[in-house]
Amino acid sequence: MKARIERATLLHSLSHVQSVVERRNTIPILSNVLIEASADGGVRLTATDLDLQVVEMVSDAQVENPGAITVSAHLLFDIIRKLPDGSQVSLDNVDSRMTVKANRSRFQLPTLPRDDFPSIVEGDLPTSFRMPTTVLAQLIDRTRFAISTEETRYYLNGIFLHVTDDGADGQPALKAAATDGHRLARFTLPRPDGAEGMPDIIIPRKCVLELRKLLDEWQDSDVRIDLSAAKIRFVLGHDGANANATGVDGEAVNNESEQTRTSGKAGIVLTSKLIDGTFPDYSRVIPTANDKLLRLDPKSFFSGVDRVATIATEKTRAVKMTLDKDRVTLSVTSPDNGTAAEEIAADYGAEGLEIGFNANYLKDILGQIEGDNVELHLADAGAPTLIRQSSDNPALYVLMPMRV
Repeated sequence: MKARIERATLLHSLSHVQSVVERRNTIPILSNVLIEASADGGVRLTATDLDLQVVEMVSDAQVENPGAITVSAHLLFDIIRKLPDGSQVSLDNVDSRMTVKANRSRFQLPTLPRDDFPSIVEGDLPTSFRMPTTVLAQLIDRTRFAISTEETRYYLNGIFLHVTDDGADGQPALKAAATDGHRLARFTLPRPDGAEGMPDIIIPRKCVLELRKLLDEWQDSDVRIDLSAAKIRFVLGHDGANANATGVDGEAVNNESEQTRTSGKAGIVLTSKLIDGTFPDYSRVIPTANDKLLRLDPKSFFSGVDRVATIATEKTRAVKMTLDKDRVTLSVTSPDNGTAAEEIAADYGAEGLEIGFNANYLKDILGQIEGDNVELHLADAGAPTLIRQSSDNPALYVLMPMRV
């Protein structure tokens, strides 16, 4: 294999694939990136950790000799990162070594054969639909902070995606939810064409984070999503991402996936296994009868919580909210650091109430609220609180209180 690629182009593509590769691997081949150069001038980079796989086509490559080889992903990325801007990088594989040359720099790196490189077998992905990248980015941003990191409850270690018939105005909806048992985030949007009948799925945290990094680079375009009960694939930048995917059957989708493997057009395909588990019925914890309504400016509320929480410690991370008519007093008491209090103007007309929340959890939710209004629907000091921007906003949050 021998190919020449402009340094910035190669660096950009390697930055995507190398982030999937774990720094420590007991299986040497999983530390490598698969580089495939085709006769039509396309260069394809692939990396995987056996649960997540990213494939990227490198544009504007010059292929002299087609071929395929694997080399350390992080090592190659670090080398290309340190080369001068504007360099033309030559990748030349001879025997069991890859020679990387640019200007006066020359590196010889050990390789492993292409045949040893594993691949995620996608199988049949019968559900196929698409949505704007900006919408998918918003869905992720509004929910990912609530993903659990507790490994024993592995079924909470991702975003739950499912379709329902109880969306706005009774229309079919696609809902995303995440929870760690202390807080719940849910985002609802109209069900995309092609998503009807899709299975309930849980997208793993690592896939969510890697996907979110990619979405900003493909703004003003669509992402195509193909899935089954076991795997999900996101296609960005290829013709398939912009084609009407409604009603595509599994065979057609897989044929198109094969085209992305050989085409020289720029694009990224992210494939992930799904979490094999049952997400709890989160609708049961969403309160429907909380009769105390508190309205505040979210930015002022966030800043106030942040200020009084300055003295909080791990043992006193709760901020107490004392609600009176049209005002809220935020306070924190720490045996080690003293006390803090701040009064915030609010729209509140119900009876007085004292309730405590984890300051960081509260700030996580407030950070997702856009606009100049946030609603807190409360019941009592021990009941979950419903938080949202407004009744017609697609995002909804539930926060469990703390004892104060």
